[in-house]
This record gives sequence, C-alpha cells and structure tokens, in this order.
Amino acid sequence: MLNFDFYNPTHIIFGKDRLQSIDMHVPADATVLITYGGGSAKKSGLIDKVKTALGNRKVYEFGGIEPNPRYETLVKAVEIVRSENIDFLLAVGGGSVIDGTKFISLAFCYEGDSRDLLKYGLAPIPFEVAGKTVPFGTVLTLPATGSEMNNGASISYKQGKYPVMSMLNYPKFSILDPTLTFTLPKIQVANGVVDAFVHTTEQYLTFPVNGMVQDRMAEGILQTLIEIGETTVAEPENYDVRANHVWSATLALNGLIGAGVPQDWATHMIGNELTVLFGIDHAQTVAIVLPSLLEVRREQKRTKLLQYAERVWHIESGSEEEKIDLAIQKTREFFESLGIKTHLSQYGVEADKIPVVIEQLKAHGITALSETGDITLDISQKILENAM
Repeated sequence: MLNFDFYNPTHIIFGKDRLQSIDMHVPADATVLITYGGGSAKKSGLIDKVKTALGNRKVYEFGGIEPNPRYETLVKAVEIVRSENIDFLLAVGGGSVIDGTKFISLAFCYEGDSRDLLKYGLAPIPFEVAGKTVPFGTVLTLPATGSEMNNGASISYKQGKYPVMSMLNYPKFSILDPTLTFTLPKIQVANGVVDAFVHTTEQYLTFPVNGMVQDRMAEGILQTLIEIGETTVAEPENYDVRANHVWSATLALNGLIGAGVPQDWATHMIGNELTVLFGIDHAQTVAIVLPSLLEVRREQKRTKLLQYAERVWHIESGSEEEKIDLAIQKTREFFESLGIKTHLSQYGVEADKIPVVIEQLKAHGITALSETGDITLDISQKILENAM
C-alpha cells in the first residue's frame, strides 16, 4: 500500500426529513447565500423549505448555476457575497451547484485574479495561495459526483473544464435525504449511477499495491451500483434502493477508496473534452471512454482487470483474455441497460472530429495521462477511435 494522508471533516446528515438540521449547523448570526441551479429547486418548494429551516437568519439567493458550472456565472455570485457581507454559503443541488459553490467560497477570499485558481489541476491549491474560504454546507438533490463530501470541483472556462482542489473546500455539512432525489428525470438518475461507477473504477482499475481494504470497498460500491442501477432508474420512489444509490455515490469519491492506491482519471480528463466540444453529458462521456480505455489499456491493467472480472462480475471460467473481454463487455452492457449510449457515433460525433479532441487535449496540457502517466496523445487518439 502506498503512503497516504486522509482528511475529511464533512458532517454527513443522512436520511428522511433532515432539513431541520440546518438550524443546528449554520451559525445563528450568519448571513446566508443559498445557491442553486436551473430552477427546479425553487419550483419544487425546496428553497422555501430551506429558508424556513434557516429561521430568522438573513438570507439571499443566487440561482442559475448551470451544469458544468461556468466561471463567468460564479464570479457574479462572488460579487453578491462581497456586497451583502455573506458569511455562509448553502448549496442546494447536485454536483454542479456544489462545485460552483466551492469555487465561490475560494474566489471570494482570493486577493488576485480568481482565474488563477483554475491553473493547479489535480494538485491542491497551496495554502499560501488560498488560505481561507467562506464556510458552506450542502443539501444534495442529485447523487452522482460525490462533491458533497470531498474537496474537489470542476469549473468550466472558455473551451476547457478545470479541476479545482483545495483542502479548504470540504463542506461543513451535507444533508443527504434520498427523498429529495425522487423527482429527478430518469436520465439524471442514470447519469448519477454511471458517474459513481466510473469514479470508483478510476481508483480501482489501475495496478495492485496490496490495498486490500480499498479494493474490497471499491468492489462493494461497484457491486451495489450494478445491483440497484436499473431499479433506481425505474422506481424513483423506492427509498431503500435510492438510499443505497445516494450513499454509494458519496463513498465513491470521498477519499476513502483512493487512499494509498494509484489513481487513473484518464477517462474523466478525455471525457471532459467531449463535454466541452460536443455538449454531451459528463456521465455519458465517461460511459463512452471507459470501455474503450479498458480495451486499449488491457495489458497495463491486466491484473486488476482480472480481479474486476472475478470479484465484481463473478466471471470464473475461460482464459484470461476471455475474462477481460467479458468484463469489458459487461461494463458496457451495464451502462446501456441504464439507457446510456456508449459509442461516440451514437451522439452524432464522427471519426473526423477526433483530431479536434486531440488538439484540445494538447492545448490544455493533457498529454501524459493514467496512473503511470504514459497515455500520450497518440494513445488518447486510439482510445477515441476505439470508442466510435
């Protein structure tokens, strides 16, 4: 097992009817900015319920944080934080709203050009650069990204998506009430299952370092998502299934399964470019890239792919090549069983667009991907060609 530090201070408040807990976790004298997305939280009455839970605190609202939140939108919220002396943020939404709120929290306290915060990639922003933030909590409405219990965000600016990581970016608390996800469109639920699944494989399908606990936890999350995937899409008010979906998505990216093991993230980095260029949902891009990447990288990932085949998919017969083939096939079939297409051509992206993606990867400096840093632009091109 590799050396690691693990730190996660987020207080999780899980279960039905937990909104009243907000009153215990937001300072009584706080001036609060509620952040949310396209309006469903408002129309459903959830924002009003949150405001009721906040009691007599002074409350402002900022809506319109889009999927793949844009820098240009978020800096408008930063101005509200400044002008109204906001001292607590409350994100009500899914991963995009929470990611955006993390950036607002950082950017308000940053003394320079806040675009500087986009340049650190997957490395944490140093404390000497961003040494304080506005505290924030979350009310989760879409189980997918795990942003409710981690220190990462993904922010869109011009023609790119930028990871923003900071040890100060953990929510103070997150309310995970599965009933708040019941009204989600089926495609968003399916996307959430896929996103959690691929978050897990990015930390699991690498190379073995004898991280036995991490492997078993990752396998448990993957098996749970496989078991509940179709049901959580088809039966939105099945509480027990949706509760397991919510918790799986949180555990997939709260740091536990990635502690002390190598991590890949090539699928996400390539997928991000597909989202920016072609407007394909994030989860759909990783469903396109992952099976293809596993095929192209089968030799580098052979040991873990065989473990994945045997432990997750229970493939016990056949040669090693046959086991790997079937594991990749079952992965693709699982995504497709949720209604998620897994080929670029199914989204109207033809082979002549692949060079455009490669140029974007090059422009953003994404030229040495994978857990071993050896996915070159040529290999990324092979992965995309295989994904047609």
